[in-house]
Amino acid sequence: MAVTTSAHTLPPEAVRERIEAGQARLRALLPGLTEAGIREPSELPGWSRAHVLAHIEGIGLAMARQARHALRGELIEPYDGGRPARAAGIEAGSRRDAAALGRAVAAALDEASAAWAAVGPADWSRPVHYRDGDLRTALLCWWRELEIHLVDAGMGHGPQDWPRELCHHLLDHLAPRAPHGLHLVLEATDEPSARPFGPQGAPTVTVRGPLTALTAWMAGRAPGRPLDCRRAGATVPLPELLDWP
Repeated sequence: MAVTTSAHTLPPEAVRERIEAGQARLRALLPGLTEAGIREPSELPGWSRAHVLAHIEGIGLAMARQARHALRGELIEPYDGGRPARAAGIEAGSRRDAAALGRAVAAALDEASAAWAAVGPADWSRPVHYRDGDLRTALLCWWRELEIHLVDAGMGHGPQDWPRELCHHLLDHLAPRAPHGLHLVLEATDEPSARPFGPQGAPTVTVRGPLTALTAWMAGRAPGRPLDCRRAGATVPLPELLDWP
């Protein structure tokens, strides 16, 4: 079964290929980790680069765990102990030195690759506990988390590097963030693409910019490029987005 967005139909195997490419980008950066570097602030308020890397490690293992158990016909929480254990794991993981942190992230990427490689074409609809979804749901979660948090780590990879298919998927996934009471239209300046959100009869706010910049804004990240926001032809500030879905 394919992963469908408004512009692309991407088979899960193709999603997995893009994840492997993202993991390769992260792997290439791990040998360059330094003690000073991992203590620097990340793009996420209150988190160091080490916190972000520990989170990538944790979510990679959590989604791999969903895959391993789903193939055995079992449902299991992404994290033993739920969100408190997740938070504690990130905090503890962030205290490791650069070498240990790099090894742990590399090991998590190895496990993620192995777990998802074991999923066959007939397995994608197997249920998982994560969001009461299926293996496609968990695979897409790992894609989003890997790519977004690689940007958050501030290691030279930015939203401008996101694959276009990921941008389209993210815009679908983040539709619930569109503000209430507005008809929000995102117009990409680098492709014939317009994304409407919200009721047609509401006041229209149009935001224009490159696809990756629009996606970064919807994801709560710095667009990196100016966005043009207009209402009734007049320039207005970007609207406040709702919570992450």
